[in-house]
Amino acid sequence: MLQGKVWCLRLLPIPLLIIILAAYNCSYGVLDRYRILNLSWKPTKVVCNDWITQQKWESLNFKINKTTKLFLKLEDFFWKEYVSQLPLPYGIKGSEQMLLKILAATESSDMPAHIENLECRTCVVVGNGFAIKNTSLGSIIDKYDVVIRLNDAPVRGFEEDVGKKTTMRFFYPESASSNPGLHNDEDTLMVLVPFKPQDLRWLKEILYDEKRVRKGFWKPPPLIWLGHSSKVRVLDPHFMHWTAKKLLQIPEQNGFHPTTGILAVFVALNYCDVVHIAGFGYPPKRNQLQPIHYYGSHTMNSMKNSPHDVSREGRALKRLENSGALAYLHPHL
Repeated sequence: MLQGKVWCLRLLPIPLLIIILAAYNCSYGVLDRYRILNLSWKPTKVVCNDWITQQKWESLNFKINKTTKLFLKLEDFFWKEYVSQLPLPYGIKGSEQMLLKILAATESSDMPAHIENLECRTCVVVGNGFAIKNTSLGSIIDKYDVVIRLNDAPVRGFEEDVGKKTTMRFFYPESASSNPGLHNDEDTLMVLVPFKPQDLRWLKEILYDEKRVRKGFWKPPPLIWLGHSSKVRVLDPHFMHWTAKKLLQIPEQNGFHPTTGILAVFVALNYCDVVHIAGFGYPPKRNQLQPIHYYGSHTMNSMKNSPHDVSREGRALKRLENSGALAYLHPHL
């Protein structure tokens, strides 16, 4: 009997060792999944060859040509017939003349050549959500080829969590910062997402220094905008249309349209080989006092009359994550 107990004690370390190794591997996998195990991690071509990107397009429930140009170009209106059956935000019907003037005043070219010519584009879309706060992801975010930011989300003072680099910033007049130079790089592309004709009118008035008309906005946009015309781009509404129709499957005429954030994710999926996201997700609806941004003091109360279906967008992001089309840089609900 005594010998049996001795043998049991001798064997006890073995199952304990197995449990410890299993726990370690599990934690390693979780941490590696969210890219926070090694802060020196650098996205490289290697990640473009893994099973996630190989199966990404087969697993998605939408099809779109990856060679589609992101921005509207002046030549679209002169060298070929640009036919659109839909008005903004899903098409340019009725806004052609304003767009002609805007595109004539901007370079309206493609992405920078050093990004266009990459064999493998690694991209991160940085959302404005509270989830990115205190993550210390800044150094990782700055290593991606393309960093997409949204609206007027600040960078200065938040670099440790959100990074410094900005390749593109998606915005609309109400979300525009008067001086883009404060929170963007010198070569950041300022990408206008036109939701309505007034958005194009605002940009035209800015570019041509015309009298500002303030009607038609839910929030007064800047009367003076210091963005440089050579860095201005207008996103093709084609992407907004397919984000709503294919990704979110929003029923027509229901009054909702995609947020700038989910739109940026869709654009990244069609332009980049590897897509990671951070700062996405809203607090539970029951917690109306929870901050929704990593900056400022807005809470879920401010979303009461929103024209966006954030629950639908959350489910879409979950499907994309489960399919391997994208990955989060931090744990999330």
